[in-house]
Amino acid sequence: MALCAKKRPPEEERRARANDREYNEKFQYASNCIKTSKYNILTFLPVNLFEQFQEVANTYFLFLLILQLIPQISSLSWFTTIVPLVLVLTITAVKDATDDYFRHKSDNQVNNRQSQVLINGILQQEQWMNVCVGDIIKLENNQFVAADLLLLSSSEPHGLCYIETAELDGETNMKVRQAIPVTSELGDISKLAKFDGEVICEPPNNKLDKFSGTLYWKENKFPLSNQNMLLRGCVLRNTEWCFGLVIFAGPDTKLMQNSGRTKFKRTSIDRLMNTLVLWIFGFLVCMGVILAIGNAIWEHEVGTRFQVYLPWDEAVDSAFFSGFLSFWSYIIILNTVVPISLYVRYVPSLTWGLSRESGGPIELFFSMKMKSLRSNLKSSSSCTVNI
Repeated sequence: MALCAKKRPPEEERRARANDREYNEKFQYASNCIKTSKYNILTFLPVNLFEQFQEVANTYFLFLLILQLIPQISSLSWFTTIVPLVLVLTITAVKDATDDYFRHKSDNQVNNRQSQVLINGILQQEQWMNVCVGDIIKLENNQFVAADLLLLSSSEPHGLCYIETAELDGETNMKVRQAIPVTSELGDISKLAKFDGEVICEPPNNKLDKFSGTLYWKENKFPLSNQNMLLRGCVLRNTEWCFGLVIFAGPDTKLMQNSGRTKFKRTSIDRLMNTLVLWIFGFLVCMGVILAIGNAIWEHEVGTRFQVYLPWDEAVDSAFFSGFLSFWSYIIILNTVVPISLYVRYVPSLTWGLSRESGGPIELFFSMKMKSLRSNLKSSSSCTVNI
């Protein structure tokens, strides 16, 4: 999986020569291995803790824990904070680890899918993760496209083929792609094995509807467009077979370029809760200041008389210093104004229509209109919220 995250210098153009892995390897193109997971065994603990402590409440209780470790100001045992805090962090970490486990599982399933790759003149079964730029792949009806391919030939007349792009743009209607005439006759494996054309095209990008490049073959050049491309994530439909040349693989495919890296997401509810916690903490500080001032005044007026009967472990002669210590003590005592379980939540996912944590504050709902409506009017008939 290390190849998935290998960093390479930015490309100015993409060069791919058919049936020549040695030539293509010198460009250090990405493999066809994909990675959508966020963590691995080594990075899970530090990265997950970093993400969790971006929640203000967790940072707040960590700060309180540090205060409780100072004996001069602590009026409560540090166990009263560390145990709930560790429990909350653990529950969230288990939830995040479970989610990421299924991402790893999904990645492995996709990376281990099988494709027919033309190697040394023979069609061989290869895992998707082992497919390289410049390989020629054979696709059969109802198979997923393993990488971004230049369509070379197909079983249909004039090099036509039909694809479904639901995973790319959500559209379920068929789209037509066509091989350029010069390669549409390469339906025989022996001819494809001798094919040594070179494609020079644009670098990897996320534009699903645009592609520009040139095929150089037999001292001639032929322009290429998006109509000649089969993108990863498409499904071959109503076509017995087709052959394609891998142009972009793995993270360089347009599907993955649009996906981006898996990031730590913060919903509007999370941002609202962080703001509320900051306001509550400000209120707590104000209460602490008022009580500390009252303590300093009382200590200055009458408090020193009681030290004869209840002496301090360490004598405090200054009323100001006494108020300062009391301020932190009151912060510790009143810490429960922020509940420690504030960010712990369980998201049920028993159905394929997954529940959303941020479903409550939705203000706008967009829907794509694929077919004409007679009255050009859409209205919501009913809405049910499962509480």
